[in-house]
Amino acid sequence: MRTKIVATIGPASNTRERLRELAQAGVSIFRLNFSHGGASDFVEIIGHIRAIEEELNQPLTIMQDLSGPKIRLGIIREKSIQVSKGMRLLLGTTAAYTDELPYLPFDHEVILQSLEQGDRLVLADGGLQFVVVERRRDNLILLEADNSGIVTSRKGLALPGKATRVRALTEKDRKDLADGLQLGVDAVAISYVQTADDVREAKEIIAAAGRNIPVVVKLERQGAVENLDAILAATDAVMVARGDLGVECPLPQLPALQKHIIAACNRLSKPVIVATQMLLSMVNSPAPTRAETTDVANAVLDGADCVMLSEETAMGNFPVETVRYMRRITDEAEKLLLEDRRTESPDTAADISSFLAYSACLLAQRASAQAIVAHSISGASARLIAAHRPAQPVYALTPDQEAYKALNFSWGVHPVLVRHPDMESSHLRRAQQFVSDSTAIEPGQCAVITAGQRTGSSSTPRGTNLVKIYWK
Repeated sequence: MRTKIVATIGPASNTRERLRELAQAGVSIFRLNFSHGGASDFVEIIGHIRAIEEELNQPLTIMQDLSGPKIRLGIIREKSIQVSKGMRLLLGTTAAYTDELPYLPFDHEVILQSLEQGDRLVLADGGLQFVVVERRRDNLILLEADNSGIVTSRKGLALPGKATRVRALTEKDRKDLADGLQLGVDAVAISYVQTADDVREAKEIIAAAGRNIPVVVKLERQGAVENLDAILAATDAVMVARGDLGVECPLPQLPALQKHIIAACNRLSKPVIVATQMLLSMVNSPAPTRAETTDVANAVLDGADCVMLSEETAMGNFPVETVRYMRRITDEAEKLLLEDRRTESPDTAADISSFLAYSACLLAQRASAQAIVAHSISGASARLIAAHRPAQPVYALTPDQEAYKALNFSWGVHPVLVRHPDMESSHLRRAQQFVSDSTAIEPGQCAVITAGQRTGSSSTPRGTNLVKIYWK
């Protein structure tokens, strides 16, 4: 069980019994979608997950997903408008409503002011597309439909390829994040990120609350892809949110874009989640389509750390069966991945920690080790090792509760919480004791250990500085 599974919780999965079944089927991370509620709606669910975590004696990570500035139409007076190709409509504020042409109310002044002739607008996750024909003197926007369909109130609107000045965190998001931190969420996903400043703003709120949980950037905007390097430097993990990203960019480009993002995350040892419609047919069917099966497997082969289920577990008829099927697919894909995998040396500009992780993977391979054990306060060394996709399970020992939960995002990593640690005890000695006590490592076999060893007069280890083969 190397590839981690993220499950979205909703009406089909929010009971204690169902949550336990999902965890037993292979879910490591539970996603709480704050687009459909506030903190008070998740108190009971979080309580259930914490109880199950204790019952099963395994780490379960709770990821809060903030709604972000979802850009939507207002309330259409006619309730719905039948649109035909070539039809012209007006877009403007609710207050400027006119009966001159079919009217789409839109109360985002900043975005309205940014629209120019030739801009493309997409409604309903790509179902309807319009082109800006003219910005009129009365500040109304004249649109022409590229295809046919029905427009109803509150439909989401996207502007493919156009950067806007809308920040990723709304007032609701800031409140939801503060409330979620009080409830004890283990990670936060932020929506519609465009720049690294959006990530830094979230991290400032987290730090002000005295927490240090990972920020997961949802890549949904073309602007985010264009700023990928800066965003990756600022964030802790990434989600390839293919729904909105598939609206922002031409669909034929989406597979290559997914591979590009995953590869960039792998190079920096940043966990990456692939999401959206992975096993969507299983909302109503007990088995996936062949194309979905291939999609999940290809995400693993591309280098995804996690694969995510949305409607499938939130409102589907077969939530547990879907997780079991996804686990079967990822298990088979991992076999192929490990058959073809070569441990590649880091770039010459990489730091010492990267080479230590590389060395640990090489040693484990050459010595036929049964495990790699990484003792780390922050979990960084375990993430570096996981990026090489070793055949051995990676046991990540940490005394830090937040790092313990964050490590659930990393491929092949089994987080181990060092409870009530003696801070004077050697990290190496602690790792060796873990190997000696572990039933997963047989007597007479070895494990490769990475740890921070005290040097000179220092009373505490200074990061990972040691790699050792330890025979049990």
